[in-house]
Amino acid sequence: MEIMSVQNPRVKEWAQLLERRGRDKQGRYLIEGYHLVEEALRSGAAVECVVYSVDKDLPSGLLEAAGVAVEWIAVSQAVLEKCSDTQTPQGVFAVVAKRGMTADELLEARPDLAVILDGVQDPGNLGTIIRSADAVGAGAVVIGRGTVDLYNPKTIRSTMGSLYHLPIVEADLQELLPRARERGMRLVTTSLQAQRSCYETDLRQPTWLVMGNEAKGVSPEVAALSDVQVIIPMQGKAESLNVAMAATVLLFEASRQRLVSELP
Repeated sequence: MEIMSVQNPRVKEWAQLLERRGRDKQGRYLIEGYHLVEEALRSGAAVECVVYSVDKDLPSGLLEAAGVAVEWIAVSQAVLEKCSDTQTPQGVFAVVAKRGMTADELLEARPDLAVILDGVQDPGNLGTIIRSADAVGAGAVVIGRGTVDLYNPKTIRSTMGSLYHLPIVEADLQELLPRARERGMRLVTTSLQAQRSCYETDLRQPTWLVMGNEAKGVSPEVAALSDVQVIIPMQGKAESLNVAMAATVLLFEASRQRLVSELP
């Protein structure tokens, strides 16, 4: 199938997915670039169609990764530009239906290491945290209200495909976290006023790391639900770490402790 005109109804629908309102209305989102599209196809994401430049051959690697239900559509450069938020479109994008784990399913799965995000605003920070969680084999990332949209194109790009490697759950933290504590999850938050170092805290037990807003940190309501507050010791003159870096440090410290405990 080919679509050349930017006035085509399907093209107009795709372009709406560049905005959160359009994504929420349609229950779909866009991913752009060969790597992201391939990761989505290989991981079994709900890819509805793959759209590629009519001036290039159909990507053979994507064909190999795809299932039989995927629609392939060749389009003009003008269509690619209309459906991209980058200055230089990468020549291929896909439309994917939203499909995620529910809060109830998450609690049933009981991941013993997860990251909980309370009001993280920067798309790059969210994407980096998801990549770090993926890197250490964490069981889930939970996005609380007030956190930037997971399906923001900048967020998706910064995950580098990791959003397809672990469950990402959108939930009301005030409702979810008490239930998680009842099931034995230990809620750990960071605070510059904390007295306990993260390196002196046992992170081998089931632990959910709660990270807060870039400027304000974890909200008082969510902090009140935590079991322990920790600080990341710093020998230099920096007052604090970027939230994505702080989450990465804690994730890898939790991973290190677990690996060390498994050594003979």
